[in-house]
Amino acid sequence: MATLGNPGNTIAIIQKYQFAFQKKFGQNFLIDPHVLDKIIQAAEITREDCVLEIGPGIGTMTQYLAEHARHVVAVEIDANLIPILGETLAEYDNVTVLNQDILKTDIQGLVDTYNAGKPIKVAANLPYYITTPIIMGLFESRVPIDNITIMVQKEVAERMQAGPGSKDYGALSLAVQYYAEPYLVANVPPNCFIPRPGVGSAVIRLTRHKEPPVKTRDEKLLFRLIRASFNQRRKTLQNGLNNSPEIPFTKEQISAAIQKLGLPAAVRGEALTLEQFAALADELSRLKDSQE
Repeated sequence: MATLGNPGNTIAIIQKYQFAFQKKFGQNFLIDPHVLDKIIQAAEITREDCVLEIGPGIGTMTQYLAEHARHVVAVEIDANLIPILGETLAEYDNVTVLNQDILKTDIQGLVDTYNAGKPIKVAANLPYYITTPIIMGLFESRVPIDNITIMVQKEVAERMQAGPGSKDYGALSLAVQYYAEPYLVANVPPNCFIPRPGVGSAVIRLTRHKEPPVKTRDEKLLFRLIRASFNQRRKTLQNGLNNSPEIPFTKEQISAAIQKLGLPAAVRGEALTLEQFAALADELSRLKDSQE
């Protein structure tokens, strides 16, 4: 089978199957071998590894992954792509293709079946509209993962690695950095895809922390505080938390907790580090315990 990293081969297979790109699945197929090499290198894929690929499309990256990994489990939502994958991956006996929605897939079951419960690596060229739910779903599910190396919209990659005070810093930055160490691998221009997306893309690697970089008494409260403080970016942290139905504390309690951390009353959420959010969560959590 000809490699699909070659644009001519990709066009030929799309025409052969008269494949119609579906906007609802955000389909853009990668046609640049250099970018594929960078993804394989960044994910540090070896013959020991089991890789979960999300959204293999016509199998372009899957071929590369199969050349380097012990086993590849490719989860594809679009049933129209399954016969194409049957052809493009016919030469590889170390690939399992599943026609499923990744958000409804039992990933722990896949890890147990194909990798004896050991940490897997995840690779994906993700549809932009669904990037965050997929990544957060993988992290929150506590499935054993070594790293996630993914193609995303460039501005999403920038948000994932942004620090306090920058305009890109937000709830996604904090959530990703709580679970993983982000590393920007490469920027990828639109001409590396068929069809060309309207925005620039980037490959980012998220290496899972063995332990979160901050300890907190109440992880759920931490994430509720983070979400509430960025929901209304222009408001002060105090007002943002006070206005949120998710935060069960009075204005006075919130104000006292912020003050206890030594922060100014008018501080905004975007100025706080992950450590400060964790300290705030602990302060409010202690308050809650003392009232019960």
